Order: sequence, then structure tokens, then C-alpha cells
Amino acid sequence: MANFSAERDSDGIVTVTINQSDRKMNVIGDGFNQSFAKLTDGFVNDDKATGLILTSGKETFIVGADIDALGDINTYEQAFELVEDLKGSLRKLETAGKPVVAAITGTALGGGLEIALACHHRIVIDSPKTKLGLPEVKLGLLPGGGGTQRLPRLLGIQKALELMTQGKELRPDAAKAIGMIDDIASDKEDLLAKAKAWIKTNPKAQQPWDKKGFKILGGDSKHPKVVQIFSIAPAMANQKSHGNYPAITHIMSCVYEGCLVDIDTGLQIESRYFATCALSQEANNMINTLWKQLNKIKKGQSRPEGFARKQVHKVAVLGAGMMGAGIAYVTAKAGIEVVLLDRDIESAKKGKGYSVKLLDKAISRGHSTVEKKQTLLDLIKPTISYDDLKDCDLVIEAVFEDREIKADCTHQSEAVIPESAIYASNTSTLPITSLATVSTRPNQFIGLHFFSPVDKMPLVEIIMGKQTDDETLAKAFDYVLQINKTPIVVNDSRGFYTSRVFATYVSEGIAMLAEGIHPRSIEVAGLKAGMPMPPLALQDEVSLSLVRHITEQNNRDMQAEGKPVIVHPSYEVLKVVGEEHGREGKKMGKGFYDYPENGEKHLWAQLTNLFPTKDKQPPQQDLIDRLLFIQANESAKCYEENVVRSVSDTNIGSIFGWGFAPQHGGTLQFINAMGADKFVERSRVLAKKYGERFEPASIIIEKAEKGEVFVDDE
Repeated sequence: MANFSAERDSDGIVTVTINQSDRKMNVIGDGFNQSFAKLTDGFVNDDKATGLILTSGKETFIVGADIDALGDINTYEQAFELVEDLKGSLRKLETAGKPVVAAITGTALGGGLEIALACHHRIVIDSPKTKLGLPEVKLGLLPGGGGTQRLPRLLGIQKALELMTQGKELRPDAAKAIGMIDDIASDKEDLLAKAKAWIKTNPKAQQPWDKKGFKILGGDSKHPKVVQIFSIAPAMANQKSHGNYPAITHIMSCVYEGCLVDIDTGLQIESRYFATCALSQEANNMINTLWKQLNKIKKGQSRPEGFARKQVHKVAVLGAGMMGAGIAYVTAKAGIEVVLLDRDIESAKKGKGYSVKLLDKAISRGHSTVEKKQTLLDLIKPTISYDDLKDCDLVIEAVFEDREIKADCTHQSEAVIPESAIYASNTSTLPITSLATVSTRPNQFIGLHFFSPVDKMPLVEIIMGKQTDDETLAKAFDYVLQINKTPIVVNDSRGFYTSRVFATYVSEGIAMLAEGIHPRSIEVAGLKAGMPMPPLALQDEVSLSLVRHITEQNNRDMQAEGKPVIVHPSYEVLKVVGEEHGREGKKMGKGFYDYPENGEKHLWAQLTNLFPTKDKQPPQQDLIDRLLFIQANESAKCYEENVVRSVSDTNIGSIFGWGFAPQHGGTLQFINAMGADKFVERSRVLAKKYGERFEPASIIIEKAEKGEVFVDDE
């Protein structure tokens, strides 16, 4: 059997090791089901085999299904049969009357955990890297290998629903605490010893749900307490997902219907819902972007060829404010030495203190140790002296968005850093090419735009100046991967890609307020669209004064270049709320929202007085479309202007950078899924009603005329 090896000991215990030679991790993909079926039949029919241990030859167990293979599924029948084949083998194993143990060497996700759930006993090697869970919902899918039926029968319906609808991943100790696994081992030797010992003491193992009189923990779907759960759960799920993720509803339906019947019928119910999910537009969007395109990026799609991969050994971070402190933390977390520089030593030490807070929180949650905390902190050196930069191979400037301050940082850094070092600015708006004019090495000057909070946000936008060379890009790309972030590469322009498009979302929401649309309707439309935060609340997070400052700086730059200055309708609202009424956002405790000390935030009551609500409000779908179309259209313009270099970078940048509705798979995938022709048609309707900014980009019109989609060349 390909990628499966079997060994039987003198007690008749068969140990099967899964080790796919052509992959770093084991996945359920091409040929897996066939090999697993042969393994199952061989074990079940072998009278000399007393028990079976399923384990892995890798540090991980099985990390799930081969998602790429789902792209070959075109019919519901294909999707149904795909999962039914594996489930047939799993049912044979668990009803064979002989003990089967999952000896889990590391991470077991999705189908990998579902195989383990079909075993009579589960043991995991204890490791902080190990994750156990059913995260399929994050790709618009549901667990199709029996997870929606075995997990509720094992843990109870409420806990299973929570894990599957949220796609939660647990560490071994947490998984054992709730009964997902049965035991924890210290290493591979201990793992196999415990597995064999359990088999010897349980020669006639049987799954709980196959025993006569079995009852689901906490009750089945008819139990009064569970009925109460199912009467509330859909409403709670809709409150969070706003109906944008049908997989959540399908998971609840699987559990509800499956827990009314025997497990074999329940497994078939699950297969039908899986087929529905697998062929949904949402799953197609999310798999295309969050799996296929993301993997291309991580494999270096945007990295220039011809340069050996390099690791950074020492990084200087200039500015120990929120961004600089965050960059220092994620860099040190990757094992890289950091020099954290600020104007005074108190500020530099305060920046290092940010890492202390994050590490203390991680320790309190059991995710780190005192020893690991100290190791990381020892890598961060607070300083006020540029002399400490002399052996750094990368400098990241993260000071205030002021050209003079940034220029001074560049001068002082380049006076001491090695000739081979690269200099990066964390600016979110100022063009890199203009910042590089003060550099003595503009070819080694690049933008590294991190997102706040740095420790949580997965994206780094790499910005190429006009003189930035490919070797510098390659080094920057490697550093971003080294700190476990996702890099996208964009060319220099005002606002780059992410800031430019993100601004359209917030500005459109504020423009609606100026038009007399009720602020609550605006916020609801943002959430219904699938955005993580509504526009007015998001503006408060960013601060009104910062946006005005950036807008005014951009206007001055445009005037200096002799270009026309177009004032967005949102600007006057920002002036009224921020300047005239002194409400600059969340940090001040008041902006579009009020932030009472002992209560939840709420929209400022005076907004409807300052911007009177029209008697006739537009349809909610118009508001949703305005918020989504403005972002997609601006992204297409960025792609057309070669600001962003690839479709993958455009889509991933939109989701990871500012949270564009993930169910749509990114801004360009939103256009693809709708069809360029329909996008153009709807855009023109919006332009006629709400302004020419909705006129579709010429590249979308071109795609519509040719019947093409946005796709990268292979």
C-alpha cells in the first residue's frame, strides 16, 4: 500500500505507520482512501491480528484532506462518494470487535482528527505545536469524515457545535480535559507503549455509540435542554455570521438531524450536507483564495528568482510606539535579535514592556513559560544610540508619519549600518520613492507595512520604490516569512494598495452619514456585508485626526505635483465630528461612538442631529453593495495600474490586511464570482444613484467584454 507500512508484534498487535514520501505532512488525498480500505479489510479479516495502532511517520499525524483535490469535484454525487468511501472503511474498523488506537504524533486536523475519532482510543504526544480540531468551516466546508456525528456523541451536542461552528483548534491538554482524546504521551516511545498497553487490556473494544442503550451526553436532539440549544443556536450564529457562511447552518443541521437517528444514518446525512457545502460559491471562493492562492504566496510566487534564501540575524526597530513595539515582539518571537530605539530610554523600555504584557498573557493561558518569556525578552535591547545599529542587517523605521522625522532616521541609520543592510519604512501612506530620496542607497530602501495589532495581524505589505532592487525585495520577503507573516508585494503609489482600498470602505460609510442615512443602518450594512467591523466603528479605531492628517498631506502632495485635488464627501464629516466637536475616536473616549467607562459603546446620539436622517431611506442591499463594490472597484484599479502585482496578492491582501468579507474570497474574487458583466451592470446603477466613484474600472469592463476573470498566469 502506497505510503502505509505495517508491522505486527508477537502479541498480534499491528502498527500501521502513515508516511507520505512526497509531502511534508500526511493528507487525505489521491489514493489514500483506496490504501486505507485495503488496510482495513486486511486487519478485519486477519484472525491473528489482535489490535491495530494507527500512527504517523512524521511530527504531525494527518493534517486533513487534500483541499486541492476538491477542485476536481463537479457534481454532488462526486462529493458524496468521496466522503462515503472513507467513512465506510472507518465504520468497518470501529465495528470489527478488535481494539483500534490512534497514536497521534502531532497535529491532527479535519479528516485527520475524524480518523482518530473513529478509533476506540486516542493518545497524543504532548507538544505546544500540536493542534487538534475540525476547522473546515473556515474554508466554507463542514467535517465530512464523520466529525459531525462522532464528536457530539463523544462530547455532547453543545460542546461539539461550539468546536465545529467556530473551527476551534485545541492543544492536547485542553482536548483531554473535554474528552476529545483519552491520554497524553511524552514521546513516540511512550506513545506506542501506551497504545499497546491499552489494546492488551481492552481486547473487545467497542465505540460507545455502538453499545446497547447508548445515550448522548446531555441528551439527543429531542432532549428538552438540547431543544433549547437548537432554538437559540441558529439566531446566535446568524448574529455573528449574518447568514454569510452557510456551512455553519449545515453543521447545525447535520448535528440536529444526525442525533435523532442511528450513527450510520447520521453519517449519510452528513455526506449529503458535505456535498452541498463543497459545491457552494462560498466554499469555492474561500478555497480558491485562502488555500490555493495563499499557498502560492507562501511558496514565493511574488519573490524574485535568482537569489538564495537568507535569514535575518539582527533587526533595528526605530520608534518604540505601538507599531514599533509590536514589530520588535514578532521579530524576537522568531528568535531574531532586536535593537529597539527611541528618543529617550523610558520610551524604548516602555516599548519592550509591550512584549512583557503579551508574554504574561500567554503564560496565564498556558501558551508560554517563564523561561520562554525571558529568552524572548533577552533578544530585545532598548536604546537611544544609533551606534547600536552597526551590525544590524535590517532596519525598520516605525516613527510618526512625518517626512522630516523619517528623513532624520534614515540619515542617522545609514551612517552606521553595514553596506549590505536594507532599510525599510513601516509607513502606511507616504510613497516609498519619495522617502528614499534622502537615502544614500535607494536600491536598498523598501517599505514593510505592518498592520495593527502586529502580534495578531498576519499580513505584511512589501512596497517597492522605483529604485528598490530585486535583491532587497528577496531579503525583505524572506524576513516576512521568517517572522511567520504573509507577504504581499506592491509597487509604490500614494496609499499603496491596502491603505488606499481600506480607506474607500470607511469613507463610503461616512459619506452615507452625510447623505442622511441613519448611522445604525450604515453599521448594520457593514456587518451584513461580512466585514469584521462596521465603518463608523472602524474609523473610531483608526482615529479621525489621523485620517484628516493623511488626507491633508495627500492633498498637499497632489497640489505640489500639479494634480487635481478631489475632496471626498467624508472629509467634511470628519472635520465636523473631529475638529468642531472634539470627538477624535476611541482613544479619546468619544468619536462616532461614545465609550462609557462602565458600559458598552454606542453610537453618539447627536449624529442624527448633525446629519439629519432622510425620511426615505435607501434599501439595505444598496448600502451593502456600496460598501463592497467601492472596495472591489478600487482593488481592480490598483491591479490595472500595477500597484498590486498579482491576483493572489490582491485577494489575500484584502482579507488579511483589512478584513474584506472572507466569504467572497477577496476583492477580485468577488468580481469573478459575480461575473464581470454583472459587476459592471450593477456598478453603473450605483454610479447613477450615488456618484461617479462607482463607475467600473476599465479593466473590469474589458474583462466583461471578453468574458474573462481575474487570474494569475501559471
